[in-house]
Amino acid sequence: MAKYTGPDCRLCRREGCKLYLKGAKCNSGKCPILTKYAPPGDHGKGRRKASGYSVQLREKQKTKRFYGVTEKQFKMYYDKASEMRGVTGENMLTLIERRLDNVVYRMGLGTSRAMARQIVNHGHITVNGKSVDIPSYIVKAGDVISVKENKKDSALWTEVKETKNLSIVKWLSFDNATLTGTVVSLPERADIDLDIQEHLIVELYSK
Repeated sequence: MAKYTGPDCRLCRREGCKLYLKGAKCNSGKCPILTKYAPPGDHGKGRRKASGYSVQLREKQKTKRFYGVTEKQFKMYYDKASEMRGVTGENMLTLIERRLDNVVYRMGLGTSRAMARQIVNHGHITVNGKSVDIPSYIVKAGDVISVKENKKDSALWTEVKETKNLSIVKWLSFDNATLTGTVVSLPERADIDLDIQEHLIVELYSK
């Protein structure tokens, strides 16, 4: 799948929910999902009742767009999850949740996953003291993720440093004064706060 370069808000309208692709705008009254109820396109309001396949496909597309991964990457996570012990759908989500760009977003260093991915791509992040510029890097329990020392004085992090009572998922810890976080434990399904019905995705891929 080629990289999507169109309006992010159009994707939210297509999936009928907030995908949180635009940072602060998603939590404001300017979010189009609050004012434009129909899917994009001239015939959005007149669409027929969704079939079973359509519901499964939309759930997969929604999840891909939540995390900003390509079709090839998403299928790879599914294949890997299906070889692991446990529930395939839950394994798949926890694998994607462990992506470095998502971890950077979860720590509050980026206002959206797209911004977090750019931060990683531009070489701002280290893992266990080593520079990592691969957004799809999978973190492990005990990994220490930090902003590079020579990047910590950037104006990009001013607001993060000044934020008090920063809300962080329980499987991560983060010190906003030093811009350093730790993967306390691997995420579980209950730790993922996204509205995803992963069993629909497994049903789609298992056909």
